[in-house]
Amino acid sequence: MDRFDRIFALHQLLSSHRNPVSRQLIEQKLECSRATAKRIVENMRDYLNAPIEYDRARNGYYYARSSEYGEMYELPGVWFNASELHALLSVQLLLEEMQPGLLEQQLAPLKNQIEALLKAQHSGADQISRRIRILRAASRPPGEFFQTVAGALAQRQRLAVTYFKRGEAQLSEREISPQRLLHYRDNWYLEAWCHLRAGLRTFALDSIRDARMLETAAEEIGAQSLHDYSAATYGIFAGNAERTAVLRFRPERARWVAAEQWHPNQQSHWLGDGRYELKIPYSQTPELVMDILKYGPDVEVVEPKALRELVGERLRLAAKVYSG
Repeated sequence: MDRFDRIFALHQLLSSHRNPVSRQLIEQKLECSRATAKRIVENMRDYLNAPIEYDRARNGYYYARSSEYGEMYELPGVWFNASELHALLSVQLLLEEMQPGLLEQQLAPLKNQIEALLKAQHSGADQISRRIRILRAASRPPGEFFQTVAGALAQRQRLAVTYFKRGEAQLSEREISPQRLLHYRDNWYLEAWCHLRAGLRTFALDSIRDARMLETAAEEIGAQSLHDYSAATYGIFAGNAERTAVLRFRPERARWVAAEQWHPNQQSHWLGDGRYELKIPYSQTPELVMDILKYGPDVEVVEPKALRELVGERLRLAAKVYSG
């Protein structure tokens, strides 16, 4: 039990007893020595303004009630134990790594309080940041309209956006109702109701060339509809999962793939020769093909025929690049 846990435990102990609490009971509950118990009491008095008094006649400690209101003392602000404080600060650091500025203004007061409490424990944000490292691969900056999108999402307002479709190299004007932000494979996306297409769509934030919040309230989409939209098929390309890919991995690669989850509704089993068969529902092929190709000769597409031929053709084209 560390210092914060003992402060929290002592607070609960004093708050739950009508009579003064003996030093022996405090040492027992806080699992500490007499000197440590005394130091915890002094820290609470000095840093947390706790009105802890000692009753010599009854040989115990107690909370002095406010003379004006007669109220019991409470720990200031939001109080967490040490592990919870470290977890919250870790989440804050993760947010800063993924997207600088995300919720920075809203979380600043809580972050400052957490850091002050951790400093009293002789640790802080610098200790955690030294031990958390995030490596990002093939990530794209989310663009200059991240805060605009996040603001509209939080306030439940529609957005007018200019969107660049990379595949077609075209710009389009859209009015959308943002539903939720998605951080997927080191990049940010927005799932939104597109009023132009009258359906749910996924927008890459780095492809938004302009965005402004409208005064019109956003269209609300039910949680089940959002789940069905994003969880039915493989990867970021949503839609009805009309097909199932059957992949077989060689034994050397199977030991790794067997520990991975490609899709919540995947099916898999081991074959008698040590290979691993994986079945994945999918709608569109681009992302699935890229993930298959990275395994090279360690995977075979068994079904469907169209997907097998597409992957085979991509491999033949790649071989031609190196054949000369």
